[in-house]
Amino acid sequence: MSLLETPRAERLHIAIFGRRNVGKSSLINAITQQEIATVSSIKGTTTDPVYKSMELLPIGPVVLIDTAGLDDQGELGQLRMEKTLDVLKKTDLAIVVIDATEGMTKYEKEIVAKIRREKTPIIGAINKIDETKVSVQDLSNYKEDLNIPLIPISAQKGIGIEDLKRALTSASSLEKKPKKIVADLLEPEDLVVLVVPIDESAPKGRLILPQQQVIRELLDHGIVSVVTREYTLSKTLEALGHRPGLVITDSQIFRQVSQDVPEDIPLTSFSILFARYKGDLDELVKGAHAIEGLKDGDKILIAEACTHHKQDEDIGRVKIPRWIREKTGKDLIFEFTGGGDFPNELDEYALAVHCGACMLNPKAMEDRIQRAVKTRVPIVNYGVLIAYIQGILNRAVKPLLPGRGKDR
Repeated sequence: MSLLETPRAERLHIAIFGRRNVGKSSLINAITQQEIATVSSIKGTTTDPVYKSMELLPIGPVVLIDTAGLDDQGELGQLRMEKTLDVLKKTDLAIVVIDATEGMTKYEKEIVAKIRREKTPIIGAINKIDETKVSVQDLSNYKEDLNIPLIPISAQKGIGIEDLKRALTSASSLEKKPKKIVADLLEPEDLVVLVVPIDESAPKGRLILPQQQVIRELLDHGIVSVVTREYTLSKTLEALGHRPGLVITDSQIFRQVSQDVPEDIPLTSFSILFARYKGDLDELVKGAHAIEGLKDGDKILIAEACTHHKQDEDIGRVKIPRWIREKTGKDLIFEFTGGGDFPNELDEYALAVHCGACMLNPKAMEDRIQRAVKTRVPIVNYGVLIAYIQGILNRAVKPLLPGRGKDR
């Protein structure tokens, strides 16, 4: 990813669903005006979901997702459909494509019902109107069956594509107001100190994504940020001349930073900010307290949203398991997942520990938390867990509590 690009996790995710050969890939190409997706008359050409990041005006940065057909067949077809349905967990806005030459089937009705259960806005695209006429009565019948907005189009001829884009813009405007990572906790011209360690796990020549995003948001809202290392923090605070409105640190050095930052200065971490931004902070705090109830032989899931080269002192694979064992004194079993993998069934685990989710969009992270809640499995993220283990969780979440924001 270019440093100038909006991260995929921060883009509106628009997924396209439908049966095989209804024209989903052609629609992707028509919307992007590029040959992004492979188009073929052979059913089942699209296998794994295909992601395309782009600017879709006037919506802004989006990710278009082309999925496999809902009527795919055979053992491989079933796996493809499972991957297609998995896309729903990260979809902010759905397009259901209907083949005008074949009409409505059970597949359209089933996918609309599934999308509706996810509380995701839906647009219907009736494709191939260049091959057959779609009457007013046809449209009325479709609307009665699906109860969603419907746009007649021809992806091949480019007919109705602008109407579809306008419908997408209207539907996306119904989305809730975007959350802030930290700017809503501060006033313009406030001063924030960011504590950023540079160790073996730090990417060469750049900051990790959460740090980049926090700095950019502070700049966007006219908030002054000062970046320092942990060993220069004390001198930095002395040199500032006045009390900062907030100190934000990497979670791994929480204890050291908390000792150097006076109690009257609010302190939190990048990961705890992301717990609020992309999830449910209250639920994750409850998950941290569940550590006290762990027993010998309990299974703990460590889940990361990205795949990266593992270091000798990797935070997820080495440090967190060690800290939990030291905190509890229990003989525990740890299992690990990375990237897009996250178990559908969590019943076998006594606790799920998730990374900060900088590579997931909020919808995907919220889905993972809800899966844990439904199965009554406590879930916590790295930053909240580390603050709890180090005895400073109350201090770390206090700056994020209601009443501290701009209306304070």
